[in-house]
Amino acid sequence: MASSEMKSLVIDPVMDKNPVTVQSLGICSALAVTTQVAPSLVMAIAVTVVIACSNAVISSIRNLIPSKIRIIVQLVVVATMVILVDQVLKAYAYNVSKSLSVFVGLIITNCIVMGRLEAFAMHQPVGKSFLDGIASGIGYGWVIVLVGFCRELLGSGKVLGVQVVPDALYDIGYTNNGLMVLAPGAFLLLGTIIWIQRTINDSLQEKE
Repeated sequence: MASSEMKSLVIDPVMDKNPVTVQSLGICSALAVTTQVAPSLVMAIAVTVVIACSNAVISSIRNLIPSKIRIIVQLVVVATMVILVDQVLKAYAYNVSKSLSVFVGLIITNCIVMGRLEAFAMHQPVGKSFLDGIASGIGYGWVIVLVGFCRELLGSGKVLGVQVVPDALYDIGYTNNGLMVLAPGAFLLLGTIIWIQRTINDSLQEKE
């Protein structure tokens, strides 16, 4: 029973209850930072760290938080974690931090983070809350990294700055898809991923 519960805790946020493709949370940042793989990956890691650490902190003090100010306390904790992550990025990955611009700071208002604090960390022990944060971050992360991969590959012929599309294709007339570097391209890719994910979920539910 415990094993099944832990499996559900880890797998559900990644697939069946994915925060982006199923719950439609965190879509703004998923569209804004996914022009390339590198910023998408860094944003995914940053969000995962913020959710996991914030979940653990809130869970550890949940019985001490007055219900009337719980949202304020949650915001303070999240803001603290975001500031720490932002400072680490500026110190060790300045160029990526610069490319992410204000979007690291906007993790504070990310619906995924606040949603997990309110729905899970306020009611569960520290260990489970931390694990839920990791799983939710991974669920968010694989979606934006996939979108970033497709946009960079189709939009520039590169992945992580490395040329992937051979010059021979360009010589015979292949051109990069300019739509992929624009917001509508991100919408199309994300919409396709959401459609595929929900179709798979519906199929699995019908089999059950």
